[in-house]
Amino acid sequence: MTPRDEPPSKVLTTGQRLQAAGIAAVVSPLVGALCKTLTWRVEGIEHYDEVLRSGHQPIMGFWHGRILPAFYYFRDRGIVVITSQNFDGEWIARVIERYGFGTARGSTSRGGARALVQLRRDLMNGRPAGFTLDGPRGPARIAQPGAVWLAGATGHPLLPFHLEAARHWSMSSWDRTQIPRPYTTVAVVMGEPMYVERTDPELIEEMRVRLQGSLVRLEKRALALLAS
Repeated sequence: MTPRDEPPSKVLTTGQRLQAAGIAAVVSPLVGALCKTLTWRVEGIEHYDEVLRSGHQPIMGFWHGRILPAFYYFRDRGIVVITSQNFDGEWIARVIERYGFGTARGSTSRGGARALVQLRRDLMNGRPAGFTLDGPRGPARIAQPGAVWLAGATGHPLLPFHLEAARHWSMSSWDRTQIPRPYTTVAVVMGEPMYVERTDPELIEEMRVRLQGSLVRLEKRALALLAS
């Protein structure tokens, strides 16, 4: 996977942008009110600080279905994430920007190469990157190669993590999005950093599989942490 020129996406109308702003104005405080009630059990977060002390920036990777607790827990760290170039992506971008994230517009189907170029630039300028590894449309729990390619192209490490809520609602979407219930406990488990030495296709695929396997193990550890 390498960046290349892609056709521009459809530009949103002024009305759509105003509507997206209205949705974000309602959703943002609701998310904040919910997440302020949560209790966090955290393991492995020292890996994040270790990466920063080493002079690198983390390329953080997790499953799409854990977006809500992930963006709240890692708020106000200047992390740059990819958001889709459509109406849903517009209001989602406005919500997460209120919580201290940067956005690179694109998706696996359109604009993804440009978004990766922007993330590469942001990493070199000292900002972490974040990826929903199976997003934005799946298949669920199958890591896509974009984050791995970016790690190989920049020398910055992949940093996998998983979140699991003890009590939650599960949506009927493709990723079974998990919404923590108020006053529940959320486990956050972070794995060790993974460095990618090159961007040749064989190594990218090998590291993609390793990254996917790491997420599986982190999920098991998060469930065990909640059960202990």
